[in-house]
Amino acid sequence: MHMQFLGATGTVTGSKYLVTSGRSNILVDCGLFQGYKQLRLRNWSHLPVPPASIDAVVLTHAHLDHSGYIPLLVKSGFRGKIYCSEATYELCRILLPDSGHLLEEEAGYANRHGHSRHSPALPLYTQEEAEDALAYFAPVKFGKRFAVAGALHAELARSGHILGASMVTLRDDKTSVVFSGDLGRMNDPLMAPPAQVEGADYLVVESTYGNRRHDAADPMTLLGKTIQETVARGGVVIIPSFAVGRAQTLLHYVDRLKKAGAIPPLLPVYLNSPMAADVTALYRAYRHDHRLDEEQCSAMCHAAKIVNTVDESKALNMKRMPMVIIAASGMATGGRVLHHLKAFASDPRNTILFAGFQAGGTRGAAMLGGADAIKIHGEYVPLRAQVVQIENLSAHADADEILAWLSGFRQPPKRTFITHGEPEAADSLRRRVEETLKWECSVPDYLERVELP
Repeated sequence: MHMQFLGATGTVTGSKYLVTSGRSNILVDCGLFQGYKQLRLRNWSHLPVPPASIDAVVLTHAHLDHSGYIPLLVKSGFRGKIYCSEATYELCRILLPDSGHLLEEEAGYANRHGHSRHSPALPLYTQEEAEDALAYFAPVKFGKRFAVAGALHAELARSGHILGASMVTLRDDKTSVVFSGDLGRMNDPLMAPPAQVEGADYLVVESTYGNRRHDAADPMTLLGKTIQETVARGGVVIIPSFAVGRAQTLLHYVDRLKKAGAIPPLLPVYLNSPMAADVTALYRAYRHDHRLDEEQCSAMCHAAKIVNTVDESKALNMKRMPMVIIAASGMATGGRVLHHLKAFASDPRNTILFAGFQAGGTRGAAMLGGADAIKIHGEYVPLRAQVVQIENLSAHADADEILAWLSGFRQPPKRTFITHGEPEAADSLRRRVEETLKWECSVPDYLERVELP
């Protein structure tokens, strides 16, 4: 067995691992690069292996940095099956066409306003191409071993990160390797903790928060305090949010805060993401995948007014009254939230609240880094609004939680590969695992290929 790292090295995006066993080529994850331009340009580069030669894809979960390259893979000649959990498939049915739609919108906007270096600007893939790719999905159940290609078999276990999120165990006749995917929290308000893996020959583990501990403070209390302070000065709270996972946690907290009187019960709250609304409805269909009961699911679904149309979205920007707007995307890289930032970022009464990790090179990272202006649609927008981050709203395990999960292995892997982290985070986790658990670890480079003897 061999493995090549086609993404999630030196960054938290672009997750792709090429596993070769005999004549079989398997991709574990198939994500888009996000953030710095030099990373995003990789989305346009050819893979080192022809897509038609890849036999199958196994997805850990539906976030676009793990699944968003699939339409391009199919467009380029892939004709195998895409295995994932049932909930991940349902989420990809929502996320991938929406991704194609946004890519088309961004290319169209660039062409209309002339702020692209390319003439014409083209989308990476279209909504129709994303919808075509869905035909190749093959959902599987957790805990059931299934044949992937040749001698390779796989099994999924819950990772606790978002609805349907999985760890993947791949095995051939001689070797086993576990991919953690994105590990969830031990005490997440919505998701159950990650399943414990007892062992594998090799391990690929994420390190998004590999150099940090989450704040012990209650994130719901911090969210309520931020909203209340902004409302008191007559401001608007803009929350860039991932449509899957983060938006649902925010809605759950908003419902609880209003019921507790911690924020005004009549405060208008808008969910400006029809996709996030569709995702929220899936929590009712997959009750066994999370902690919420039927009543809590219903309350979460009704915690905000859904903004469906573009005209409704534009109308929000004309309002000058206290309100909360939750809108995609989580790192302010695209989507409707950009138009809200253009409308509200220059007013010091307002707050831009980030509810999770911001990858280097994204607008979110720039704003948290103290930028006094942000570039949106080719223009610089003054940044005078308060910018805050509630890091412990993240759905990623922190360094202590990752180490606790690793400590549950009955036998250490022969080698552990630390991926899916910024360089400092990945190397910090490597040192800690080596020093605490005495495991052999490495932080792979982009396109590095290793043998798994």
